Amino acid sequence: MDRAYEGDETRQLAVELGYVPVVPPTQNRRVPWEYDRVLYKRRNEIERLFRRLKGFRRLFSRGEKLDVMFIVFITFAFIVDSFR
Repeated sequence: MDRAYEGDETRQLAVELGYVPVVPPTQNRRVPWEYDRVLYKRRNEIERLFRRLKGFRRLFSRGEKLDVMFIVFITFAFIVDSFR
């Protein structure tokens, strides 16, 4: 979830489906809720990682026919990203 989807109905649906919404309330909420700030920060790190991996067009166009080669290319992308 993101702040764009922080409505009461959406949060309730996420809870009913078994998810734990970790999204901060908007600043203009009358009754803000508590959220896990550490977990939200980790979520942001994952989103930034996917953004960096999108630079590898081959990875997101899924040009590999074999799953093994796809996993190898993901590993390669992580290695290249770690050197940056």
